[in-house]
Amino acid sequence: MLYCNQYFYKGENSMKTIGFIGTGVMGASIVGHLMDAGYHVNVYNRTKSKAEELINNGAVWKETPKEIAKSSELIFTMVGFPEDVEEIYYGENGIFEGVNEGSVLIDLTTSKPSLAQKIYDTAKEKNVHSLDAPVSGGDLGAKNGTVTTMVGGDESIFKQIEPIFMTFSGTLELQGEAGSGQHTKMANQIMIAGTMTGLSELLVYAKAAGLNLEKVLKTVGGGSAANWSLQNYGPRILKKDYSAGFFVKHFIKDLGIALDEADRMGLDLPSTKNAKALYDQLKEAGHADEGTQALIQLWWKD
Repeated sequence: MLYCNQYFYKGENSMKTIGFIGTGVMGASIVGHLMDAGYHVNVYNRTKSKAEELINNGAVWKETPKEIAKSSELIFTMVGFPEDVEEIYYGENGIFEGVNEGSVLIDLTTSKPSLAQKIYDTAKEKNVHSLDAPVSGGDLGAKNGTVTTMVGGDESIFKQIEPIFMTFSGTLELQGEAGSGQHTKMANQIMIAGTMTGLSELLVYAKAAGLNLEKVLKTVGGGSAANWSLQNYGPRILKKDYSAGFFVKHFIKDLGIALDEADRMGLDLPSTKNAKALYDQLKEAGHADEGTQALIQLWWKD
């Protein structure tokens, strides 16, 4: 059996082969940080064109998740939905069909805690290690290498991978056993749901009152109402920039998982339910592939 601490601490004799599956809005930037740190990166994406720039910069294309697993000691995955995670891990050409003993699997996708536990259990059966490590920070956080990374799994494995996490993380914390990273991300999304609805209604109110919206954002952003969404998405809204730093369709998925988990624990989260209902309306209006800041368009029509 291979031991991951032989491979992942950077040093003169360390191997640095990382596999990365999912080179979308955030994934591509994270791969860039890994490559800048000196790691050899194999990549796979369902749409190869989204990986072309990385390939041109030195990443090595592999045809399937299975091929990624066969040729990499550490495999990151970052895809859209839990069903995508299920497919790339358990599919006919999935990771578990090619993974080598001693490898480490890290899912950065925001997914179900129960699926994280399932992957962890399967990994154990195959003498493989697994961490669930969803991230927050959107396209800007990924680009700047400052995402918040929330990890679930064994502490010993986390400690060995910590230097690699820090190539793209601003905040990093082990939250507990397998699935704990995903539960923490659900808590994170519940909070973001409140800030995004608050930001939208703040601007709707201020505009109706005839205020200068740039001044309002600057002022409230300097007081107790300051938050990440206001600082980063407020200016985008004023420019009518609804490009996706984080997709509406993915946020709906996240809030659905959070509400399902809340129901399982016997909790009622009315504000989160209301936020999801608003984002469902936004999706129905044709904005599923825009950024979460597009919520304002329920009030302001282009």
